[in-house]
Amino acid sequence: MTQEHPPLTEGVYYILLALYEARHGYGIMQLVDEMSNGRVRLGAGTIYGAIKTLLERGWIEALDDDGRKKEYIITETGKSVVEFEILRLRELFDNGIRITKGVE
Repeated sequence: MTQEHPPLTEGVYYILLALYEARHGYGIMQLVDEMSNGRVRLGAGTIYGAIKTLLERGWIEALDDDGRKKEYIITETGKSVVEFEILRLRELFDNGIRITKGVE
């Protein structure tokens, strides 16, 4: 597997997953908390800093603002980044299991 994209932080990975459906910042925070069983908690500063970076990279886009909270959604580029990350994580997992022989 070639290194197309740098590894994602756990927070960015979860933000991108959350944006497979349109959400505003607070909705992202809630879903990430839920998906990670409370292990990953993203503060407002973290969320909005990450959103700014993800917008600049073209991995997410803002939906038209109709006066309510601004919502964001993942782009096709963002989806390819997530798919690459899943392959990278699978490789890490598979190698770990192979080397440890599945020791629990």
